[in-house]
Amino acid sequence: LRPETAQGIFVNFKNARETGRARVPFGIAQIGKAFRNEITPRNFIFRSREFEQMEIEYFIEPGEGWKAHHERWLSSSKDYLLSIGLRPDLMGWDVHSGDSLAHYARACTDVTFKFPFGVSELMGIAARGDFDLRAHTEGSGKSLEYYDDVTKEKYIPHCIEPSLGVDRVFLALVCSAYAEDEVGGEKRSFLKFHPSIAPVKASILPLVKNKPELVEKARGLYESLRRRWNVDWDVSGAIGRRYRRADEIGTPFCITVDFDTIEKEGEIVTVRYRDSTEQVKMGINEVAAFLQKEVDGY
Repeated sequence: LRPETAQGIFVNFKNARETGRARVPFGIAQIGKAFRNEITPRNFIFRSREFEQMEIEYFIEPGEGWKAHHERWLSSSKDYLLSIGLRPDLMGWDVHSGDSLAHYARACTDVTFKFPFGVSELMGIAARGDFDLRAHTEGSGKSLEYYDDVTKEKYIPHCIEPSLGVDRVFLALVCSAYAEDEVGGEKRSFLKFHPSIAPVKASILPLVKNKPELVEKARGLYESLRRRWNVDWDVSGAIGRRYRRADEIGTPFCITVDFDTIEKEGEIVTVRYRDSTEQVKMGINEVAAFLQKEVDGY
């Protein structure tokens, strides 16, 4: 059982580079199962014997240029984690040196996260040099050299490796998202997932379920939106209770179809924001464009 996904990338380096007609610098990404012989699995899904891992091997030219590439990946990795909703006040850096640095690595820095059980590694960004490709070349007898048709040089590329555990990121997202506040004199617990990460993007709520024309209009909006996003349909209970149910699973928007929708020009619906509970009015034909901007960012 493989302890990491990276070696599959190195073994297929030549095939991937030639078929993709890639030129250094370039990267190969992979996601898949990895296995560790953990003696004491613990802390929910943080440490387990079987987990999902994402890795990129970013191949670069030899020389001192690796430092700039490494710094760029450090910055990009943290920006990515922030963009999906991790709290910056819970994140930090752990720079490896001395005995904590792997024998093959030129440098390695971990992105850390403050979990409820303590500060631990979330993601690692390592400068691995040419150790892996050179080891596979020596072990197989097959050259993994790269020919640079600009400089007319042959060399074994070095690599920068960002490595991220999917399970740990999921746990960090839940820890970042959990929040409590008070709405209308009542305590509310909810998940502040970023719209791009939230499992359910919006909940479609007809104000009442005994008005066929209103339910039909709401259902039409639901069927239209579900072609693109995962949206929820909820007709059970008072509107306040339905808001709370949506909040608890991190749904960023509730869209209520009420009497204004069927009685007023423009078919007006009410959109409620999860975090602030603010409500805004818009035409039913504006909802898709609104969600596209909020969820997809454009």
